[in-house]
Amino acid sequence: MPLKVHPDIASLSPYVPGKPIEELQRELGLARVIKLASNENPLGSSPKALAALSEGTSTLHRYPDGGAFRLREALADRWKVTPDQVILGNGSDEILGLLARTFLAPGDEAVMADQTFVIYKMEVTAAHGKPIIVPLKQWRHDLQAMADAITDRTRLLFLCNPNNPTGTMVSAAEVDRLLSRVPAHVVTVFDEAYFEYVRSEQFPDSMSYVNQGRNVIVLRTFSKIYGLAGLRIGYGVATAEITNILNRVRPPFNANSLAQRAALAALGDDEHVAQSRAVNAAGMEEMVKGLTSLGLEPIPSEANFVYVDVGRDGRAVFEALLKEGVIVRHIEGPMVRVTIGLEEENREFLAALKRVIHPIEHKVRST
Repeated sequence: MPLKVHPDIASLSPYVPGKPIEELQRELGLARVIKLASNENPLGSSPKALAALSEGTSTLHRYPDGGAFRLREALADRWKVTPDQVILGNGSDEILGLLARTFLAPGDEAVMADQTFVIYKMEVTAAHGKPIIVPLKQWRHDLQAMADAITDRTRLLFLCNPNNPTGTMVSAAEVDRLLSRVPAHVVTVFDEAYFEYVRSEQFPDSMSYVNQGRNVIVLRTFSKIYGLAGLRIGYGVATAEITNILNRVRPPFNANSLAQRAALAALGDDEHVAQSRAVNAAGMEEMVKGLTSLGLEPIPSEANFVYVDVGRDGRAVFEALLKEGVIVRHIEGPMVRVTIGLEEENREFLAALKRVIHPIEHKVRST
């Protein structure tokens, strides 16, 4: 008998992550591959986290602390909230799923941008909700249009800031105006995976909205600047009422013991964070200068990646770069997203891009 699958689930396409280095090496027999596709920290993990991991293997036969007491206490202290306002996830991605399952009934709506983190739409659809897609305006969230899109059926509003994949941000003043229009029945989700990389002084203090008791949740992750992507751990900060409801659907032991231990150590590694920010800032300057010298116009970014139009056939550029041993991320049409790497990685990418981009442009013009 054919499988009976709900149409909402059947309509989804599986999430396709950035190609692993080992996979490309196997496919093309390449000795050296650089990956600038998944916005990982090129410096690697926090040294303090690695040291903590080596000490945690003796208890792997035990279940982790299901309440993650020590890590939630440290996060609460960092953000001046109470521990019951902190919820952990198997990556912040998991918390997005918890939000959809908790707040959406079939037919309820969730407002989001059209070019933003694809998991929002996936989780909302999987919960049988209705994604309400609002176009970006000059590569940024159009907060006025998003507020206009709210109805009586709206339950969630997703704001990725800085936005993935564009790297753009919305300011504190803009967010204040947005929240003045968001009714109490809507939970605003601030997804700030790249918060630690932000350089602008105009970035909103989203934690202040939590402290005001608003119906918001702020999502952060240990996958990016802390370099713990392989351990899958993120967190959310909200009112105790919101976290209490989310915990009713949170799987037990969703944050494993090694992830908790490493995250706790990484949270106190200010030196690694500062060094990572410095490497990213220098790399961003180098990357933007190099792309501009090739006649391209990268979108100004507050994250650890750049989004750039590489011509009419972005997929062809992506595939040509793979043959050069460089993995980036093709998003759609002519757009690719490039993570800021180490100095030598950035230069290798720019050299490879220069080799492939002009022949592709010539081929496109000839057809």
